[in-house]
Amino acid sequence: MVQHPKKGSGRKTEPDPARVPDMRSNERIFAAIREALEGKDFSSTEDVDAFLQAKLAAGDFDQTTKTGTTPLEKAQDIMYDAWEANGQARIDLAFKALEVSGDCADAYVLLSHEAATSLSEAIRFLDDGVRAGERALGKKMFEEETGNFWGILETRPYMRARFDLAHLLYLDGKRDEAIAHMQDLLRLNPGDNQGVRYELAGCLLEVGRMEELQKLLDEYPEGCSAFWLYTRALMKFQLEGRTPEADACLVAAFEQNRFVPLYLTGKKRLPSHLPDYMGLGDNNEAVAYLADNARVWAGTEGALMWVRRIHATFRKKPAGKKARS
Repeated sequence: MVQHPKKGSGRKTEPDPARVPDMRSNERIFAAIREALEGKDFSSTEDVDAFLQAKLAAGDFDQTTKTGTTPLEKAQDIMYDAWEANGQARIDLAFKALEVSGDCADAYVLLSHEAATSLSEAIRFLDDGVRAGERALGKKMFEEETGNFWGILETRPYMRARFDLAHLLYLDGKRDEAIAHMQDLLRLNPGDNQGVRYELAGCLLEVGRMEELQKLLDEYPEGCSAFWLYTRALMKFQLEGRTPEADACLVAAFEQNRFVPLYLTGKKRLPSHLPDYMGLGDNNEAVAYLADNARVWAGTEGALMWVRRIHATFRKKPAGKKARS
């Protein structure tokens, strides 16, 4: 079984299915709600709410609800069960889903994580998943719904397969191909519910495509995670060296997440296992960020010394007082 290393900020690591419910299975409820509302004519949002509350009270939207009528929909119902299952049962259900419909992209996603025994095999599963998703969605979907992809439930298995494929292609050294996949995912879904931009930013920085990185940072100016702020700071340092602007960017990154410099300066050691979840500014976010980006910092001449010097000053600030940025 090949382990997928953690990726950018969207869905970090695959949770241990024995401990953490898989959020992908919640899409079953969304599908059931959509089916319940289909063809209904409500006079107000209050009526819609009352209708749904009654359905919820009756247990119509529980985690075992099956809504599929077509082969692909039935296969997706099986995958909702697979996300909730444990161990070998997950793999068995994924293969069962593919027997029902070969266009079930989510089945390939699960198999890439849990049945593949090598990186190349995992990539093959995901490449098959992307092709399956393309067949399932059809050309019309890509022509008419670009810009709104994640908002359409049926697109999500395809989006998951393609993001995972991009991640593994990058690990396999096919960096330009991986970056192209990530850039197209953002074209399909600029709202970026998956957090593609965070991984893309790190990849662009690592390969030195600075103009594209600056454009990406400008397109999402509200970014406030470690992935965004530390990437911006390192980009400034690579382009300009130590300048007041680069220093200010690094201080702003420290203020967002105070744990990252502890790892970069060797005061803390990265754990052997990646966190299941993370929060903005917490230690798990620092670990997740550095799992992808530590090598870029280490490979940038003078960057770690820069962190040490700025961090030494930063630590001397009075508690609760923010540095200027």
